[in-house]
Amino acid sequence: MKTPEALLKLLEQHELDIFTAASFGTVVGEALDEWMTQLRTLVRNELINIIEKGKYCRHNFRNEYVIGNYLAPDGAIAYWSALNLHGLTEQISNTIFIQTAKLKRDKTVFGVRYQFIKVKQEKIAGVETAGYGNHSYKITGKEKTIADCFDLPEHGGEFPGIVRAFVTNEWNEQKLIEYAEIVNNVAAIKRMGYLAEIFDLPLRHFIEFAKGKVTKTISLFDNATEGKGTYLTSWGLRLNINKDDILAMKYY
Repeated sequence: MKTPEALLKLLEQHELDIFTAASFGTVVGEALDEWMTQLRTLVRNELINIIEKGKYCRHNFRNEYVIGNYLAPDGAIAYWSALNLHGLTEQISNTIFIQTAKLKRDKTVFGVRYQFIKVKQEKIAGVETAGYGNHSYKITGKEKTIADCFDLPEHGGEFPGIVRAFVTNEWNEQKLIEYAEIVNNVAAIKRMGYLAEIFDLPLRHFIEFAKGKVTKTISLFDNATEGKGTYLTSWGLRLNINKDDILAMKYY
């Protein structure tokens, strides 16, 4: 007999804490439409919450990363949020950053703000799966995350924190080159190459790759800082932060 209690039991049996009609059908083997009357009763009694149209979760489910993936199924947890999850920064944000190829308005769910950063489809790469089962979610890998943060540092926390994350962690050099190429931001690549050089990081091939991107075009080392400082033609950069201050970012 189809009752609200039977639907709750069904969700529990299949460990479905968050679901859509499609995922419910795939896991349970029944159409959610057949349970719609019971689902509405559970929503009315606040035992099931509506995340947005057609997306539901049990009343005590609050995994913000899984919810973020349900809000943008094509996307992945990225930028500052991914830096945190990979243990690359101690800076904490109250916003969950999601990279997606589709335009989506930012929204707040259960008191958590979700910010959707639209990028070109070809920039969606280096995505891994974290968590397990119904609690799994997609996240950009370490190398893609740091490349993304240099590409769009306004979504990666404070710039010195991004620098510190880069210069104090180990990287898969081939992946770093691959994702820097995909991100395709020459200014960001030059900044990373310069940092790898002055901090003497074991990234010889990446430094050579980055130097191959240098042209006569001059980029600011930090876009958020006033455009004054010395020119470093070998890297096509204007050091609007002096080198000693850049080196000090390692301890930020």
